Amino acid sequence: MDPDTMRGDGADVYWRRRMSVLVGVLVVVAVVAWACSSGGSGPERSSSAQSSPGAKSATPAPDPLLAGLRTLAMGTASPSPTPTSPKPSPTVRPKRPGDPCAAEDLVLSMQGGREQIYTGSARPSFIATLVNIGPVMCTADVGPRALEIRITSGADRIWSTADCVSGAGSEVRQLQRGVPYVRSLEWDRRRSSVDCRATPAAALPGTYVATVRMGGLRAPKGVFHLR
Repeated sequence: MDPDTMRGDGADVYWRRRMSVLVGVLVVVAVVAWACSSGGSGPERSSSAQSSPGAKSATPAPDPLLAGLRTLAMGTASPSPTPTSPKPSPTVRPKRPGDPCAAEDLVLSMQGGREQIYTGSARPSFIATLVNIGPVMCTADVGPRALEIRITSGADRIWSTADCVSGAGSEVRQLQRGVPYVRSLEWDRRRSSVDCRATPAAALPGTYVATVRMGGLRAPKGVFHLR
């Protein structure tokens, strides 16, 4: 074979080997570059997938500070007003003259027996007064049972106008506006009882209290002493 030809074939083989090595190096570099680009773009693709319209966004963890503020706001909210019970209707006041008196239109008072001392056979005396302050004339029962004067000593009930009342015991009177009804009483210093004993016992020396009442009305009490 021609030596020149041999030299030409050797050179061709030499350059082919050099090209193979160069291509191998390029392939390795390309593989490494692809691997690096794949590892770095993974989170980016994941992030882009999360931000895409069709993807469901993950629910973020609740913020403790915001949760505490919400709880505080709910705790300090004004409570709903509780329904109040209906108030009792006031007493019907008389509309025409002669109607029964309403309790709020009457003023009850008593004079006498206030810190007085009765000695010997002196008898305590009292004056009960009932006044109509309503707009029109009205009627009221001022009998001894309805308008009661009572005398007590501690828890002991000594005497009352409601004891031993003969007949119906009622006495209906017309009360003009501002004109007082007056009842005077003198106590004989004896006890009374509901069984109306023939001979009531005499009250003992001591301290006594006189009160006058009419339904729910009460007058200031009077304190006196027997000697």
